[in-house]
Amino acid sequence: MHDTRLPPRTLSRAAHRTPRRLQAGAALLMAMVIVTLVATLSASMVWQQWRAVQVESAERVRAQATWVLSGALDWARLILREDARNGGPDHLGEPWAIPLAEARLSTFLAVDENNNADEGAPDAFLSGKVEDANARYNLRNIISPDGDIVPEELLALKRLCENAGLAPGLGDGLAQAMKQATLAVLSIQSDDPALLSKVGGEAGRQKAPLLPQTFDQLTWLGLDAGTLERLRPYLTLLPSGTQVNVNTAPKEVIAAVVDNLDLARAARIVQTRQRNAYKTTDDLRATLGAGNWNFSRLSVSSDFFEIRGRLRLEDNVIEQRHLVQRTSGNEVVVKHQSRFSGVDRGADPSPNP
Repeated sequence: MHDTRLPPRTLSRAAHRTPRRLQAGAALLMAMVIVTLVATLSASMVWQQWRAVQVESAERVRAQATWVLSGALDWARLILREDARNGGPDHLGEPWAIPLAEARLSTFLAVDENNNADEGAPDAFLSGKVEDANARYNLRNIISPDGDIVPEELLALKRLCENAGLAPGLGDGLAQAMKQATLAVLSIQSDDPALLSKVGGEAGRQKAPLLPQTFDQLTWLGLDAGTLERLRPYLTLLPSGTQVNVNTAPKEVIAAVVDNLDLARAARIVQTRQRNAYKTTDDLRATLGAGNWNFSRLSVSSDFFEIRGRLRLEDNVIEQRHLVQRTSGNEVVVKHQSRFSGVDRGADPSPNP
């Protein structure tokens, strides 16, 4: 028989070759791990740098938008002050009622020969308008100073809900919620046991809803978003009781605040004022004819206005709303303000790196 075992020198070479192969495999694996680690760290650094650029860009847009919209607010306040100096009734044919359609900001700066805003700067578009808050029914009217529901105003609110295509019973629910919220605040402010008893004691005060300060906060009284949008053109919530401006209000509001006035005759009022604004509420009698009309909830002037400004910079949109009050001294005071910022859905989103 032949001996099949390898010679000692061959065994020695094979033994030395196996560790070398293992070392080469381990080195290759280590190199792959290092490459993966470096790629991961590089990607993380690139993402962090991109994120920092995005944050800085958003902060720059916010700061620039604040400057522009603040200037737009001041300009609208100036127009309202000039309108007050001119006197006369407030109507939709006055300069403050003309909206500013979306316009490129560079068109306003083109008259400045030294301005180079177009050189590499992103396009910015500004739009805005002033709305008469006294054109809507003020929910604050339904609650008396001592926290009780005013029956006559509740009837007007129920007519308004019906004119808006909603159930009249919605007015009862709104009135009761406003009453509870108002009594809860009054009972805390005065520590009057009678007010605490009217709200239902300590338990009733704890269950009372928060007293809203703006229209959008009416959801605190149990309104859903859909109902709120249905009421937005007709209802508002102002800091104090107000009259409705017959020169700016829609027919649904006019018919609601004047007893025994239907929508058809309210539409006649709207058509008549388009030709000539009413100078006094007594002028309405010529439009409506003979009748025992009560115009105590109507006026021909306005004190509260809502100023809306919208700035679109590339695909970013920033909107500001300010509720302002025009005082007897021709001052225009900001009462509330709110801001919305987001992405313009109409713009093409830029891909992420």
